[in-house]
Amino acid sequence: MKQPIPSNSPQRGYALVMTLLFGGLAMVALTGAMEWSSTNSRLTARHNQYQETLLAAEAATEKVLSRMIIDFKRGDEARVYNNLELYRSMAPNPSENAVWAQYLFGDVNGTPNRLTVENTQAWGFTPLQSQYQGLYGLAASYRVLCNARKVDALNDITVAVEQNVQVATIPVFQFAIFYGLTMEISCGQPFNVTGRVHSNRDLYVCPDSSLTFWTDVTAVGNIKWGRAPGDSRGAPSGSVTYKGQHDSGVASLNLPIGTNNSPEAVRAILEAPPPGEDPNSLMGKQRFYNKADLILTVSDTVITNISSITSNRVGGVWVVTTNYSYTTNIILSGKTGALSPGGMATVSDPLLRTFVNVAPHGAATNSFYDSREGKRVIPIDIDVGKLRTNTALTAALGRDVTILYVEDKRIRSVNPSSQLGAVRMVNGKTLPTRGLTVATDKPMYVWGHYNAPNPSNVGSTNTIGTAPAALLSDAITVLSTAWKDDKSTSNLSSRNADHTTVNAAFLSGIVETLTYNSYSGGVENFPRFLEDWNPSSGKKTFTYNGSMVVLFPSQYATQRWGMSGVYNPPARNWAFDLNFMDAKKLPPGTPSVSTLIRGSWKLATPKRPGSSG
Repeated sequence: MKQPIPSNSPQRGYALVMTLLFGGLAMVALTGAMEWSSTNSRLTARHNQYQETLLAAEAATEKVLSRMIIDFKRGDEARVYNNLELYRSMAPNPSENAVWAQYLFGDVNGTPNRLTVENTQAWGFTPLQSQYQGLYGLAASYRVLCNARKVDALNDITVAVEQNVQVATIPVFQFAIFYGLTMEISCGQPFNVTGRVHSNRDLYVCPDSSLTFWTDVTAVGNIKWGRAPGDSRGAPSGSVTYKGQHDSGVASLNLPIGTNNSPEAVRAILEAPPPGEDPNSLMGKQRFYNKADLILTVSDTVITNISSITSNRVGGVWVVTTNYSYTTNIILSGKTGALSPGGMATVSDPLLRTFVNVAPHGAATNSFYDSREGKRVIPIDIDVGKLRTNTALTAALGRDVTILYVEDKRIRSVNPSSQLGAVRMVNGKTLPTRGLTVATDKPMYVWGHYNAPNPSNVGSTNTIGTAPAALLSDAITVLSTAWKDDKSTSNLSSRNADHTTVNAAFLSGIVETLTYNSYSGGVENFPRFLEDWNPSSGKKTFTYNGSMVVLFPSQYATQRWGMSGVYNPPARNWAFDLNFMDAKKLPPGTPSVSTLIRGSWKLATPKRPGSSG
């Protein structure tokens, strides 16, 4: 009888149990993994929907801000304020892009197809926000809020985006340096910039000595280390230090002239208006011709005198010979600008001649040679001291002259091929108490101390006691206290300068680097010179307190910087005039640039569009 084979069934049962156990664990793990994957997928989808909805809400606010920028630059803050209801109705819609059919927009209360747009601070002179913190301007603050929800979506998500902005006009003389053109700084001696700096294009930082910016620097383009295109000099050998922020890619700061801000368009603020232009138009309001308390027009006429008549008979024919004498008559006329308060007034020629000196055609006096331009300058000399004390002029106008516009219409007495018409400020150490702004579309020369009434402050950055002052022109050249017209044609070694102080804002043109593919001279040579500021007696200092603004290329004084025999540079003691941070101490007629300044961006408490209560 066969013996049965022993069974190992207990071991087999154990294996089965273990198999079932691990199988169960695997199923649990698989189920967990699937659940995790499903949850993660839902979370990812929810996150993506949230981000898309956030971007939709932000796009709605940006649509409103874009329109506000356009309205502000084409008009003024009142235009923005009056369009609030329009902005509130500007929710994105499918006619603009089909994607907007997927979203519903609402204001702070959830009212569909509406945005919240409200004025949070009335228009007034106030501190500015964001990258322009520290400056002051006329500004108003606005809040723009939008709720957005994606319709027929898996998740019911509402996102609210709120942006707070300022629409602002910033007095351009609150900048130590402001360029509408490409800015270059290539100082050959230590250069300290003590105020704000802005370029509406690129800023090329290329010092050959130490350059220090003591406060913020901004550029619409890029802030670059190195030479600008067209400047073939070697790499800069100096250093730059930023004590504040330096930001590129900021919003452009433009003059509100109602058109593009090309250099050619902006230059029109220094030109007389064309016939028929409305002085209350955006451009008309910016023209200094219209702002002026006194428009001084200098013109000339040719007077023809028949001095003698002789006759003789040649070959049976009578020949009459007439001798003519030509003289040029300089005519001065004065009137108030169209925007000047107090009504229109005119001033006679004799009254103007008390402070205006214009030499007649061909006279040897009252002219000098500009070795950079290679031309003899025939200036209209404005004696500031005599203007300041001219009570008869004030009585005739019915007001003080705080803005003087000089219109040079001379044709016969200035030959443009060899001569240069210009305005020259003389005897300007003390200005009228209320300040003085002088503007012309021709080149300007400043002779001697200007707006430096306190002898103890001459040569210093102390501007206590100075008057608000600005000089605006095609180009600005500083003639020192030692300047002599009769030495202007002499060699540079005979044109020795002496210490000179000027306290005034400058707004003028330059000759750009690309014009001649030669360095423009940069900010450090923005004011032009014609003398040896480093004579054998020792280096002389040009002290300047003010603001330097360049908005266009020069059209009359167009020779390049850097030619030999023109000048040797002064020691520069330059500073931003802190008086300009006070609205009451800004120069009369100071232009302002417009922009929209972004303040805060934040997520607000959402309110589902279309919901009630």
